[in-house]
Amino acid sequence: MIPSTNFQTSLSDNGRLPVQKDQAQGTASELVFSQDTEGNYLSFHWQESEVYGISPDLVLKGASQIFSPVDVASYQNRIKRVLSSLSPERFKCHFYCGEQTLLLDLVMSPVLLPDRLPSTVVVAGYPVSAATEDSTPAGLDSAIAYPTLSLSSDRYQKLLTQIAWNIRRTLDLPIIWQQTVKGLGKALSASRCVVCPYKPLSQKVEVIAEYCEEGIPSMRGQEFWIAEDPCLRDAISTLKPVIAQRDADSLEKNGEVPPWHSMLVVATCYQDQPNGLIILHQCDRVRLWSEAELELMQDLADQVGTAVAHATLFADSQALTTKLQLANNSLKQQHRELEEARSQAEAASRLKSEFLANTSHELRTPLNGMIGFLKLIMDGMADNPEEQNEFIKEAYRSALHLLNIINDVLDIARIEAGRLEIEMLPVKLSELLEDVEDLTRSQILEKKLSFKIEKPPTEDEIILFGNYQRLLQVMLNLVGNAIKFTHEGGITVGVEIIKKKVTVHNQELPGMAKVRVADTGIGVSLDKQDKLFQSFSQVDGSRTRQYGGTGLGLAITQKLVEAMGGVVNFYSMGEGLGSTVTFTVPLYQEPLMISP
Repeated sequence: MIPSTNFQTSLSDNGRLPVQKDQAQGTASELVFSQDTEGNYLSFHWQESEVYGISPDLVLKGASQIFSPVDVASYQNRIKRVLSSLSPERFKCHFYCGEQTLLLDLVMSPVLLPDRLPSTVVVAGYPVSAATEDSTPAGLDSAIAYPTLSLSSDRYQKLLTQIAWNIRRTLDLPIIWQQTVKGLGKALSASRCVVCPYKPLSQKVEVIAEYCEEGIPSMRGQEFWIAEDPCLRDAISTLKPVIAQRDADSLEKNGEVPPWHSMLVVATCYQDQPNGLIILHQCDRVRLWSEAELELMQDLADQVGTAVAHATLFADSQALTTKLQLANNSLKQQHRELEEARSQAEAASRLKSEFLANTSHELRTPLNGMIGFLKLIMDGMADNPEEQNEFIKEAYRSALHLLNIINDVLDIARIEAGRLEIEMLPVKLSELLEDVEDLTRSQILEKKLSFKIEKPPTEDEIILFGNYQRLLQVMLNLVGNAIKFTHEGGITVGVEIIKKKVTVHNQELPGMAKVRVADTGIGVSLDKQDKLFQSFSQVDGSRTRQYGGTGLGLAITQKLVEAMGGVVNFYSMGEGLGSTVTFTVPLYQEPLMISP
């Protein structure tokens, strides 16, 4: 994008490019004719037609080569361009004139009509010289072709209003940039129009929007270093249009193919601070930018700069609003989490208070029993040795009950502190079930309940992988709860073998044993079952007073079973429908099953 040093136009003091004066000013045009979009002659007048042997009537009838451009295609393209841009152009062109070729200096202008697009051009000019036989007619010589006439005031205002309205009706920056290049490129019939946003102290700019005529290579995404390009640097520093021209012949001699012949750069700004660059390229010819075009560029740059500033402020405010909303949502979320944590803390504090109340009652009951029976013995209130022995047994049972309560409290404390260690060893299932039956027989007989154990038929012993004392603690807890909450019917302990390899404590084992403890007791309502495995929690406070307990049993059971690689589940269809608790324990070895 660095301009050629062969030709660069400087600005006048008022920031506008001086308009080149017409070489033919003060001289009446000798040749005037009008044509339609296809180049057909609609009128023809030439004072010197007889000198060159030209018949106006034959020209109007379209006689071949009586009077026609050498390069017909280029000439017709110029007609279309003038009609499309509504802008006059001055150029030099070779014409066939009878039996010779003339180089004509012409000005082509559109015939503007109200309320409809033009379809006719008027061409006026005069011959420069006759071409010799050795000369090679070039038709339209782009190296010397240039527009000279200004945009009309009405058309200038219409273009400016239309483009400005398109860019000011939105606050979307990409749309503003694209509307700018599209509207400006088409309005001025430029080969290419690109825009580059600019921030203060930036060292380079990037093309982010572009308008190109067909066949013109794209420059979107290209970056330009401002310090290396005098045009960009001057446009930013002066905030005035900067023009550069390239001499195609000199560049081609050096092996370069110029991407443009003429370039116009103007900086967009807001409050005298640049915020972008608009660049116009003319790639098919050297173009002299008129005063009206420069005014259009300058005024439009001011409009675009203001629109960009407003869109940037709007985008910044939107971003700030989004950040504030995110921060507000985060604060609301933190507030909800704090409220939830506070509620949980209050619930935990309430549960622990209830637990302490229940536990103090549970501790006093066996302790009072021990003290009472021992006091009777000390005071000699036993009538005989048998009654004294009974008092001692009752004190012993109370001591065991007290010990169990203390052990539960210590276990849950160790579990919650993460200091519970369990040694995993082989455990015979039959021995475990026999001990459970022996230790609970007296309670079962006392309440006149049935007790049944169902084991799968196997050829060999079922050996579990766990800790015997902890498994016994789990079984006694579950069976004890079943006995406590069952008034009639009975308790069934069942075992199921699940053959599926599992990994427990980094050791691969052949499967799991699923132990089921079912009772016909009072059951639990569906809406209260989620409280069963919470520490310090009981389903119903009234039942605590009726049945006793600390509310730690199932919580400890769950933690112990999970520590040994199993899971605990509770099932009850509702109050009065009984309960079933299952837990799984890894198998140490796979038993040999007996087929039915």
